[in-house]
Amino acid sequence: METKKPVILSGITPSNKLMIGHYIGAIRNWVALQHEYECFFMVADLHAITVRQNPAELRRHTLDIAAGYIACGIDPEKCVLFIQSHVPEHTQLSWALTCFTGMGEASKMTQYKDKSQKNSESNNVGIFAYPILMAADILVYQADLVPVGDDQKQHLELTRNLAERFNFHYSPTFTVPEPFIPPMGARIMSLQDPTKKMSKSDENEKATLFLDDSDDAIRSKIKRAVTDSGTDIKYDEKNRPGVANLMTLYHTATGKTFAEIEQEFTCLGYGEFKEAVGEAMVGLMRPIRERFVELRSNPTMLHDLLAKGAETARARARKTVRKVYKKIGFVEM
Repeated sequence: METKKPVILSGITPSNKLMIGHYIGAIRNWVALQHEYECFFMVADLHAITVRQNPAELRRHTLDIAAGYIACGIDPEKCVLFIQSHVPEHTQLSWALTCFTGMGEASKMTQYKDKSQKNSESNNVGIFAYPILMAADILVYQADLVPVGDDQKQHLELTRNLAERFNFHYSPTFTVPEPFIPPMGARIMSLQDPTKKMSKSDENEKATLFLDDSDDAIRSKIKRAVTDSGTDIKYDEKNRPGVANLMTLYHTATGKTFAEIEQEFTCLGYGEFKEAVGEAMVGLMRPIRERFVELRSNPTMLHDLLAKGAETARARARKTVRKVYKKIGFVEM
């Protein structure tokens, strides 16, 4: 008898294109996970609209991220790859869970506080309620494990609370998910302000390495990366964050330790170091970009892959929603 693989769910919001931080911090781990777990990887487009989006850009970014997943090594034959809005059961379950969530409980979410303070003029109920949609994303597939960073731990705790509350009020219905702490991916910082995390939404495009950047764009961004007034190549994240960030990128692309990198560039300056980092990143990112371009130039193939993934996802999600609706007391069709 075949042992059931634990279920993992994760996704990225299509607010812009994929960047190198997504690959190093998340997708590279997903590629390894797909061989050991039953993986559901989504493009979380429903979460994107808590902020006003240009419709054409949202569609383009959604397909870009789906293609980017595959280009980075996600295999649609080994996992379920889909667009969140193609599976209506996410929002159906979200409403049911909303009715089990206290106002105080939802208002305590740290990210809601941060976002509402930063964008007070564009506050909407979606920003307030999106952790409940996130809970539905997880519970609708009966996920056992959820890869989480520090900024998502509180949301997973809400998911666990809602699952346990529903299970207690009715009967065991949801798998209560556990956090999955993947191997630590390197934290990639902005190329223009290395004290801040690299962001796909940074207004300064020179600050971010996007996975579809050309070879020349990669070299140029690395060449213009902020360092400091020193000359030697030493890893010191606190006092020399710019050099440390470039060393992290070089380490990621080559597998060399920081000690080996320091040794390699003992008698060389920042110019030679940046040139080497640029070439190493070109070597890492070019195959991803070429596969990405191939996928985006064949929209029919990409559409078919996503449609197949959505069909598989819906089959699983529909079972959960039917079970929930029956226990709540809704009349079955």
